[in-house]
Amino acid sequence: MTNIFSIPYRIRFSDCDPAGIVFYPQYFVMFNDLLEAWVDAILDGGFAGYIGKSRFGMPIVRLEADFVSVSEMGDDVDLELEVQRLGSKSISLEYRCVGKDEDLRMSVQQTLVTTSLDNHKSIEIPPALRSAIEHFLAPTSGEHSGYQGSRA
Repeated sequence: MTNIFSIPYRIRFSDCDPAGIVFYPQYFVMFNDLLEAWVDAILDGGFAGYIGKSRFGMPIVRLEADFVSVSEMGDDVDLELEVQRLGSKSISLEYRCVGKDEDLRMSVQQTLVTTSLDNHKSIEIPPALRSAIEHFLAPTSGEHSGYQGSRA
């Protein structure tokens, strides 16, 4: 069983183009904020500690997006993150924007590689992050603080 990290989000004026629908690059900003919230929830020190204090990075090396239907200003949606693969130096994630009526608005498949910010070379996933992700992926019997269990 995998777990899905999910947060509610209201589509704002600043997310939209003049037509009142989400301007597509804004989805990537929303999903980056979701990644940061997820790391904050699963890792001691959170995203700021991982990047700023520990000097590790997680740059994107692969990104694929599917735009399914529009999101409009004022829509309440759920932003979801699901781990697809945990490798030795990389993590593959799927992000989704889902409307309150469960309709998929947009999805992204993304691969991140872990790096040293001192030399910008790829490194093994740091033990603390690996352990936090493995704990996140562990079977659950319901909701836990900071994330929701698998969707039905």
